[in-house]
Amino acid sequence: MTASHKAIRSSGWKTDLLIGFPDGLFLLFFATQVIQLFPLDVQTFYNIHLGIWGIGAILVLFSAYQANKGDSQHDSALLSDQERKKLQHLDINQQTISQIESEMKKDAENWDMILEKEQVHEAHFSKAQAIKSAILTSFFYLIGGALSFGPYLSNENFNAASQTSTLLVFLGLTIFSFIKAKVTAQRPLPILLRYWLMGAGILICVWILHKTIL
Repeated sequence: MTASHKAIRSSGWKTDLLIGFPDGLFLLFFATQVIQLFPLDVQTFYNIHLGIWGIGAILVLFSAYQANKGDSQHDSALLSDQERKKLQHLDINQQTISQIESEMKKDAENWDMILEKEQVHEAHFSKAQAIKSAILTSFFYLIGGALSFGPYLSNENFNAASQTSTLLVFLGLTIFSFIKAKVTAQRPLPILLRYWLMGAGILICVWILHKTIL
């Protein structure tokens, strides 16, 4: 990875929040709502969800870091020497190779125009920044998951815990929707309705599973 490598990456904790929080909240909300329907003892229920919570956080950490790394070829709009040699080995003539390179350059120019229009900025790769962003994204994932799973840890009466969890999930989605609307300069109501529908969709899926399978 060279010092000049650039990519679109997290612009700070707000981006990390927008990515990590809803992932953790929805994953644990779905898992708790479904798995509590099965005849499991309390400790097994806890172990399963702690595993989902922890493994999910690690996967989010890794994927966020990879996303912040970007692509080592991102800065080049043309074919590399290695790519050109591979095409030549496939008996592709020079005219076709030049045409491919021309189309790649045109696509890169269009992409730069889109980034400029949307006011998306690219930044030089920073390993420290990428690690920080990955940790924050994972942290927000854990917070989202805590809203869904936390009530079960404090109350072994899963029916009561489920009601508390649902209340906290929709309260969390409401606050998150207004934060996202502020950060992304959008109207809050469409975002709120979209996330509420996603939460309601999970409850409907669980109800259908309960009626048809269990």
